[in-house]
Amino acid sequence: MSHTSGVRQAQKEKTRRALMDAALGLLEDQSLSSLGLREVTRAVGVAPAAFYRHFRDLSDLGVALVEESLGSLHHMIGAILAGQDGDEERIDATVEAVAEHVRRYPAHIRFIARERHGGVRAVREAIAAELDRFADEVANDFCPRLTPDGWSPEDVRMLAELYVDHMVMTATAFLEAQPDHPRLERRVADTARKQLMLISLGRRHWRDG
Repeated sequence: MSHTSGVRQAQKEKTRRALMDAALGLLEDQSLSSLGLREVTRAVGVAPAAFYRHFRDLSDLGVALVEESLGSLHHMIGAILAGQDGDEERIDATVEAVAEHVRRYPAHIRFIARERHGGVRAVREAIAAELDRFADEVANDFCPRLTPDGWSPEDVRMLAELYVDHMVMTATAFLEAQPDHPRLERRVADTARKQLMLISLGRRHWRDG
């Protein structure tokens, strides 16, 4: 790649990043379905036509934000749940990891929470697909431990979905407790721990009807 091509590519990536950051900032107070393309380009300081060099439309930008928003959470929680055995210390680590992720990426969590059931179909489907992939990986981690105890693949998948839904719910609850509400955050953490312990206890005593 020539120097000129490299500079041009770097500038393109910089503009794409700026468009995503601007959209994420604007989505703090509104849904994607109400966001205007000109709002985004105006915030970045580029012409509306420049937007189409990076995204087909705002739905396409929204899907890119989904991949970014869930990507880091996906890997973080997947690593923790892979070893989840109901141990209180591991549950504490899981809850703290979610809390820390929300502190670091509140705008991403807010975007997912709002758009998971929002008005842009492509984004809803992208979120659902990412969460399904997450649940598949968690189920794959659980299968070697649970199938010897009589768990069917369908029930293992159901349990994985329960963990994934709980993580999203907990992240949203932490978000609503932010910022500067340590007492509310502690309450969310305590509730999440109890819920995870309840899921773990139920898992141990599950019997396929």
